[in-house]
Amino acid sequence: MAVKYYPVAPGYRLNVRSGPGTHYPVVRVLAEGATVPVHCQKPGEWVTGPYGTSCVWDSIGAGQYVSDSYVRTGSDGYVAPRCA
Repeated sequence: MAVKYYPVAPGYRLNVRSGPGTHYPVVRVLAEGATVPVHCQKPGEWVTGPYGTSCVWDSIGAGQYVSDSYVRTGSDGYVAPRCA
């Protein structure tokens, strides 16, 4: 299945974390206007962002997660397979 890219909410520098929650370490920070590949998604900590409140976290690379509430996927649910 082809990986789709989605835009991060305008005006945000988004923390990329090593796991699906804010208690995981920040591994890098995305610049404003970034787009991210969503390889898979998994449930984690509930986070409120510009696109609502969600427990879905997007895997954008090995050991790299961002809260789906900051990514414009066009859905409140899953848009990619669940991470293994």
